[in-house]
Amino acid sequence: MSDGPKVSGASFRDPNGCIVQYRGEFLRVIQPSYAAHYQCLFESGLYQELVNQGLLIAHEEIKTEAFPGAFKVIRPRQLSFVSYPYEWCFSQLKAAALATLAIQRAALARGMILQDASAFNIQFIDGKPMLIDTLSFERLRLQPWPAYGQFCRHFLAPLALMSLRDPRLGQLARVHLDGIPLDLARKLLPWRSRLKLSLLIHLYWHAASSQGSGGKTAKNRAPANYRLSSLQGLVAFLESAVQKLDWQPPKTSWATYYGGTVTGGKYVEHKKLLVAQFLQAAQPRSVWDLGANTGVFSRLASATKADTFAFDGDPDCVEINYLETRRTGESRLLPLLMDLTNPSPALGWAHEERMSWMQRQSPDLVMALGLVHHLAIANNLPLDRIEQFFTRLSAWLIIEFVPKNDENAQKLLTVREDIFPAYTREDFEKQFGASHTILRAEPVQDSPRTLYLMRRRD
Repeated sequence: MSDGPKVSGASFRDPNGCIVQYRGEFLRVIQPSYAAHYQCLFESGLYQELVNQGLLIAHEEIKTEAFPGAFKVIRPRQLSFVSYPYEWCFSQLKAAALATLAIQRAALARGMILQDASAFNIQFIDGKPMLIDTLSFERLRLQPWPAYGQFCRHFLAPLALMSLRDPRLGQLARVHLDGIPLDLARKLLPWRSRLKLSLLIHLYWHAASSQGSGGKTAKNRAPANYRLSSLQGLVAFLESAVQKLDWQPPKTSWATYYGGTVTGGKYVEHKKLLVAQFLQAAQPRSVWDLGANTGVFSRLASATKADTFAFDGDPDCVEINYLETRRTGESRLLPLLMDLTNPSPALGWAHEERMSWMQRQSPDLVMALGLVHHLAIANNLPLDRIEQFFTRLSAWLIIEFVPKNDENAQKLLTVREDIFPAYTREDFEKQFGASHTILRAEPVQDSPRTLYLMRRRD
């Protein structure tokens, strides 16, 4: 494999610089065209202010001859996993929007401005939204905010749709990578949204003014008397618009799963004990919890100092999980929205601008608790396909087998014919035992379920 620099597919569009993968690290190469803006970022004090506030990713300048002609080469803090806006719950997108506006406000106060407002420039690091694009800033010119339309498409439109229609509409960002077109948002929003002045101005009137330009705002020449206070007022108005949007998850069966709808008795506490023991044996540094629900077992992993990503397909569960991480200040647990039967694919130009889910990290350990019966019975996935999937994901596996006589498996079978003669514990152990060493197999108290600790045979 070549050890030379490889330009990231996510950054090739920016003429001022790009992200490159070089010798196992991600670096940002800055071109001379951005030199004045970069110097202003430091001389104004904006860089240090934002880093101190946890709003901008920190970096260090490095010396290398690998990029002749570059103005600077910087090494940002390295991330173990990159998430995308269509994998965030409502409150995560709202937090990212408010962080973007806080950054814009700080930039204006120091003579700079955000030249773009893409949600893809934000990552959740240590549990908080943080800007990762150091080249997003330019020296302030008194003109309408050039990223205003992008902010409305990437943040305000999806938040309004998720708040006033359905949280699943955040998935439109997976189709519209430069944000949800405002004319589309206007058609999907309920009529009552027009009664909100902020949405009337920033979505409805904005959509009308950008009609015929793909929902994007045309650049207008600034009036001669354009003032800094106009930009600051826009930030305040947008902050108010975002703050007023809210969504509360209903008390669904999945969101309250471990509060009473799952097998009772000592099941949950005994399962917690076993999972903690298995984690202690494996000592993972990174964990994916698949079908994590509200993160009850994810927190056992994050408590071991492992970077833990809790994936679930239910927006209610992800919302509740994220709000809990924010309430407790958890920094090693990131809840994310993911349909395991249709995970995020590679997207964008040449399928390289946004990585597929499985391209982004190879976790040390995967947890699949109360999941296999949903994959096998509800989604018709044979055990061999399930085994291949988990074998590909990680070396260590904590997995729970839920037999057909389990109460929750029986609920799945009440709505369909039992066409799964090979779905037995014996078949499960035979299939997974071909690729894994089964280190422990423990019955979980007050249930017919079995919890396994396995290690892949490499």
